[in-house]
Amino acid sequence: MSSGFASSADPVIFGMHLYQFQVPHTMVDDREDVYSKAVRAGKRTYFFDVKSTRGRDLYLTITESKKHTHEDGTATYDKHKIFLYKEDFDKFIDGLHDAIEEIDRLRAKGEYGKSEETPGTPPRNDATPFTDVNFEDLDRKDI
Repeated sequence: MSSGFASSADPVIFGMHLYQFQVPHTMVDDREDVYSKAVRAGKRTYFFDVKSTRGRDLYLTITESKKHTHEDGTATYDKHKIFLYKEDFDKFIDGLHDAIEEIDRLRAKGEYGKSEETPGTPPRNDATPFTDVNFEDLDRKDI
């Protein structure tokens, strides 16, 4: 299965969703952030960042950030990051696609629930489907 990373105009398919990576044709300097997309999902936010190396190769970082609010009102973020390099794009997409297909197969057989809730998480209140997320650290390069 081809991942679609051969060209910036090619779509990448994750399960049933189609995502388009938008990579500009000109890069201002020899190393930069090329594209960034934040996806809010309840208490978690996923960041998909396309970056270029000094050698002008592209790579992807995927960051999961989960907000924890403490009793005193302060908040901290747990972050987990994956670096995905060009030589691994196709294998990563193949593995992700296979895993999503298996999830769909198991759900269709009724072996597992179709709920999109995280196990152990109370059901969402429809009046407030999103958690406030503070994005003040988006411009930080040390994360």
